[in-house]
Amino acid sequence: MQSVESKIKKSISKKEQGELVFPDDFRGLGSPEAIRLALHRIEKEGYIKRVAQGIYVRPKISKYVGEVLPTAEEIARAIAKRDKIRLVPTGVYALSALGLSTQVPMKLVFLTDGAPRELKLGKRSIKLKKTTPKNLSAKGEISRLVIQALREIGKEQLTDEEEAKIIALLKKEDQKDLLHDIALAPAWIRKIMEKSLENG
Repeated sequence: MQSVESKIKKSISKKEQGELVFPDDFRGLGSPEAIRLALHRIEKEGYIKRVAQGIYVRPKISKYVGEVLPTAEEIARAIAKRDKIRLVPTGVYALSALGLSTQVPMKLVFLTDGAPRELKLGKRSIKLKKTTPKNLSAKGEISRLVIQALREIGKEQLTDEEEAKIIALLKKEDQKDLLHDIALAPAWIRKIMEKSLENG
């Protein structure tokens, strides 16, 4: 009989390096407690790393920098996939994702339709804030970031340079998604987003 630990290890070895692993991935291989202990032991021997509570990874190895751990963004996406929830980046993180801020946020804040919580990832953290479905129904990758970034900057603080950058970014958005998202935005943000529709 293979132990729970060796079954889990075998299952992890089939995954790509860098892929995130959750205890739920091994349901059926043992009791929740046995799985938790097995993961703990596999981590102790250095085969996997714990990146946050209940989240592990078998790190990619780079010949230049050694272990490469997943970014906070990748962890957030993996949680969204696992829990089948939607996430929308907000605040400084939305600004940084659009290239409007060089500040690397230590706390990534996402709006979600899942349970609110905060995860510590070393010095950085991921915070999931519960919100209304309307705030999550934007479809465009760029336009949904733009709505949150503009909310963070504020109507009075927005510079002409930032507005020009945002309009240029929105021109790359899928027109159908953009029109859908403009309808969801607050009035002052809608006006800025509509400028990207002018001149083709």
